[in-house]
Amino acid sequence: MKPVLQELMTHAPVVTDGALGTQLMARGLLPGECPDSWNLSHPVEVEEVGRRYVESGSEILLTNTFRANRVALETYGLAGKLEEINLAGVEIARRAASHSAYVFASLGPSGKMLMTGEVSEADVTKAFEEQVNILALAGVDGFAIETMTDVAEAKLAVAQAGKTGLPVVASMVFDSGKEKDRTMMGVAPERAAGELTAAGADVIGANCGQGIAAYVSICQRLHAATDRPIWIKPNAGLPEIVEGKAVYRTTPEAFAAFVPALIQAGASFIGGCCGTGPEFIWATVETLRRWKHR
Repeated sequence: MKPVLQELMTHAPVVTDGALGTQLMARGLLPGECPDSWNLSHPVEVEEVGRRYVESGSEILLTNTFRANRVALETYGLAGKLEEINLAGVEIARRAASHSAYVFASLGPSGKMLMTGEVSEADVTKAFEEQVNILALAGVDGFAIETMTDVAEAKLAVAQAGKTGLPVVASMVFDSGKEKDRTMMGVAPERAAGELTAAGADVIGANCGQGIAAYVSICQRLHAATDRPIWIKPNAGLPEIVEGKAVYRTTPEAFAAFVPALIQAGASFIGGCCGTGPEFIWATVETLRRWKHR
């Protein structure tokens, strides 16, 4: 096990961070605007989100680089600022972490479909390689490949991130199928865990798509299918659209109430995705504290 993960696993479960996109929206990010561009235009706001997570107890803070691969940035007309956005994302996260949390680089999907030929495997591989190299040189502690819907694309990212020798998390979205236990491509947790483990991921996970209650069984199935630690970051439930805005109804207390069940299901890393905020991390930390001293 790689040193960073070895240190973290000595006191697992580890609390990660919460949502970034919905937190930036609350601070003025416009619909359709690239969140990653705020590393350049609104660095103070991005740093504030990260700092509040660390103050709430996050031990891993993700960079604001989820959409900062070349393929994704081209859709915003920002490919020319790729290096600048990624470097700024690491610098901001480092300041927010202030030596109190590890900084993992967030790698998201290209936004294009491999299976339809909308983008080639070679182009996606090149895009991940380019972004990974920039982030590794900037000094991140690891990589979180997250919100992936296509295992094939996730494996391309894992291959590039793995070349750095740093810890690699590979996290899929399970929100499709009759039981809402499949990726958008119809892949079950067991298959995803097996393929990502074979690809070299150090941590296997699930994030986004559903609320925390639904991810207890997903966590259990991932845990049973791999010997790698499990990473879980659910949403604050599913959003309701109120006056054109997404509203998440799950409270921090209701979210944290499922933390013991996630631990029993095998989770080693627990955080939040869309709709969660620092108060969710605080509630999770407090629940874990009580659980460890029960």
